[in-house]
Amino acid sequence: MVKDFQSLTNFQLDALREIGNIGAGNAATALSELIGERVDMGVPHIDVRHFSEVPEIVGGSESFVASIYIKISGSAPGEILLLFPVEDAKQLLCILLKEHSILSRQTFDPLESSALMEVGNILAGSFLNALATITSLKYIPSVPGFCADMAGAILGAVLHDLGIMGDHVLYIKTDLRFQATKHVGGYLFFLPEAESLETILNTLGVNS
Repeated sequence: MVKDFQSLTNFQLDALREIGNIGAGNAATALSELIGERVDMGVPHIDVRHFSEVPEIVGGSESFVASIYIKISGSAPGEILLLFPVEDAKQLLCILLKEHSILSRQTFDPLESSALMEVGNILAGSFLNALATITSLKYIPSVPGFCADMAGAILGAVLHDLGIMGDHVLYIKTDLRFQATKHVGGYLFFLPEAESLETILNTLGVNS
């Protein structure tokens, strides 16, 4: 029985990586339709890390990040947390809203928060749709929540939530590439509840 992401075999992890790759392609298409220009998604980096390493992945515990938090209900409940380093979030908002005043500010107004939550919906939804297509399981995302704070504070609140499995997390580093702009980097963390990973792997037929 799989009790933690760390105990996944290479074959099982490859199956989840393939889902991440499919989701990334779907997300690029959806974002292109949203903003009316081509969006390319770099090959996502997908890995498993201990919770204690997560702050360093996004720049350190005191780095300021924009976060989108989504609860998942249905066949395999859990949570998705998306983190954007603040400068990447600002760059993304410049593209989405055609407005550059955010570059000189550290906070996000309601319109900007809403725009980032919509991107979070697209990224999380693309991952879950790929997962649903391949596993034939049902995943129901909640309305997203938004918070901008230090990475350590956000992760401390989320990763200690009851029901999160084990001491490790699956993360997907995304690289959004827009026309004539810098790349925008973000991180999707998939945190299934205790029995959900087992359910997913059983359905994939890769559970030993």
